[in-house]
Amino acid sequence: MTNNGNNVRIDPATGLRIINFSAGPGLMPVSVLAEAGQSMASFSQGHGLMELSHRGKAFEAVLAQTEADFRQLLAIPDGYSVLFMQGGATLQFSTVALNLVGADADAKCDYIVTGAWSAKAADEAERLLGKERVNVVVSTKKSKHNGDIPALDQWKFSQKQAYVFYCDNETVHGVEFGNKFPFDAIPSNVPLICDMSSNILSGPIDVSKYGLIFAGAQKNMGPAGITVVIIRNDLLSPSRKCTTQPIPQLLDYNTYSTSQSMYNTPPTFPIYMCGLVFKWLKTEIGGLDQMSAINTKKSTLLYSAIDGSNGFYVCPVNKAYRSRMNVCFLVNPKSPDAAALEKRFLAEAEAKGMVQLAGHRSVGGVRASLYNAMTLENVEILVAFMKEFQARV
Repeated sequence: MTNNGNNVRIDPATGLRIINFSAGPGLMPVSVLAEAGQSMASFSQGHGLMELSHRGKAFEAVLAQTEADFRQLLAIPDGYSVLFMQGGATLQFSTVALNLVGADADAKCDYIVTGAWSAKAADEAERLLGKERVNVVVSTKKSKHNGDIPALDQWKFSQKQAYVFYCDNETVHGVEFGNKFPFDAIPSNVPLICDMSSNILSGPIDVSKYGLIFAGAQKNMGPAGITVVIIRNDLLSPSRKCTTQPIPQLLDYNTYSTSQSMYNTPPTFPIYMCGLVFKWLKTEIGGLDQMSAINTKKSTLLYSAIDGSNGFYVCPVNKAYRSRMNVCFLVNPKSPDAAALEKRFLAEAEAKGMVQLAGHRSVGGVRASLYNAMTLENVEILVAFMKEFQARV
């Protein structure tokens, strides 16, 4: 794979322009990949970054700059720690439960379930803590997680809460809360926990509304292998932790906060690549306000094409909660040949260089992931293909 500037990638074997709509690991900016490629071979004193000690000054500078840029992008207030962990966002389902359940047996861990990932998080909390400690506030499982989120007066919060957990963007089903989450419904003394793996850095957020935010890097921040956690420092108190079983050392947030995320060898190269993405967002994009505007243009363009197709393309997600990051749709679902048409659509798209458009294996359909590095021009190419395909079949 070669690039031709401005995030254009060409397959040297076919000469095709390749557009990667993968839901994760997702594409990264070409300029980031180019700089990272050079650093793999020579970063300091003739050595690649991956060959350098994490205790050396070269990597310590990388880690410090990466955290500083991340804090600046999200305007993270004082009183929050930034932790670099491993195990993916899925491991955080266990880590959150063990670190924040607290000693009060009457306090429930409240889970808002709007898709596959929040459901998995609730299931893991039940497995570790017992069903008596976990309360599902609301679930959209009956509507197949299509964004038909019940009105707030139907949510069943616990009387006493250890924390409230939700996933801001459900990657599998294409459902996103964004600024529609009912923050005012969460008492100020109850920590709000959020999985932002697939939409972090897609626009500004008010970190002060949260007790803890976590995100796997492989959508909008960097390669797989690193998970970033933003935690309010009061939540590091021993009184917040599970008292019925020991917490493994590498699942204890304090292990990372007291060691500057270097209790053991951290994933040095993924951290470095996250740092390059943060620099790209600051210098090439101009910050998260600008990134948000670009993401809105991309998703609006694609949803407008779907909604304007007279039912040939159908997005099954409630319009109020459609994701900007993961656009899910069906190809002529009322046709008796819908399955064959979808297969043909995906095959022809791939033949034209638009790859990884198939929906998640659990739901099918088509899914175009529009993470930060996806350009508006590439979305325009997809929309043009969609219109041409509809006119032809």
